[in-house]
Amino acid sequence: MKAMIFAAGLGTRLKPWTDFHPKALAIVNGKSLLQRNIEYLQLHGIYDVIVNVHHFAEQIITAIESSSGWGSKIEISDESDEVLETGGGLLKAGWYFSGEESFVVMNADVLTDMNLSDMIRFHKEQGGIATLATSDRTTSRYFLFNNLQVLCGWENVQTGARKMARMETTTIRKAFSGIHLISTGLFDLVKQTGKFSMVDVYLALAAGQDIYSYDHSGSRFLDVGKPESINEAGILFPE
Repeated sequence: MKAMIFAAGLGTRLKPWTDFHPKALAIVNGKSLLQRNIEYLQLHGIYDVIVNVHHFAEQIITAIESSSGWGSKIEISDESDEVLETGGGLLKAGWYFSGEESFVVMNADVLTDMNLSDMIRFHKEQGGIATLATSDRTTSRYFLFNNLQVLCGWENVQTGARKMARMETTTIRKAFSGIHLISTGLFDLVKQTGKFSMVDVYLALAAGQDIYSYDHSGSRFLDVGKPESINEAGILFPE
C-alpha cells in the first residue's frame, strides 16, 4: 500500500515557526513531524509515500534527500506555483496511486498511535469509497454520521453552518483526525478542479457513496497546529 502526506500548507497557526520553515519540519523531541509520520507509516508496512510541498518546499525536499527518506521511498508532488488544498493536492498526485486498490492520506501536522493496520482492515471490509479516522474529542467542526457509521453531513458548531448530503433524523458528531483511507475509484468521481478541499469532495459524494467513520477514540492523538501544541506533543509522544 502507498500513502500521501499533505505538507504543502502555510501553517499560519504555527507562527512564528512557519515564518521561516514549513510546519512539516517542526521538531518534536528531536524529530520533525514529517519524519515521525513517515516512521508511523512504516510501522504499518507502508514505505512508498508521496509528499506534496509548497511553503518552503526546498526545505522539505532537502530534509528528505539528506535523510534518504528515513528509510522510505518518497516522491514529491510540487505545488510551488500554487497550493491546491487537500482535494486539489490529492488530485494532482493521483497518478502515484495507479494500480492500487486503496491508499492512505494523512496531514503532516497530526501525531497519533492509532492502529492504522486495523483501520485499513476496516476500510477493506466495509468496501466504501473512503474511510475517515474520527474520534469523540471536542472541536469546532464535525462530520456527521448515521448509526451505520456512514457520512451524512458536516457542521460548524461555532458558526452554525451545516451541510447535509443524506437526511437522517439522528446523526452522530465525530471529529475528523486528518487521516483517510481512500479507494482509488474515488478519482473517477471527483468533479472539482483546481484548488478545493477533500471535505467538499466527501460531502458531494456522500449522497451516493458510502464514506465510513473509523472511530479511534482512546488512542493518542494530537493536532500539532499551534506553538503550544509542540510542547504538548513532546509530552504525549516522548519516544
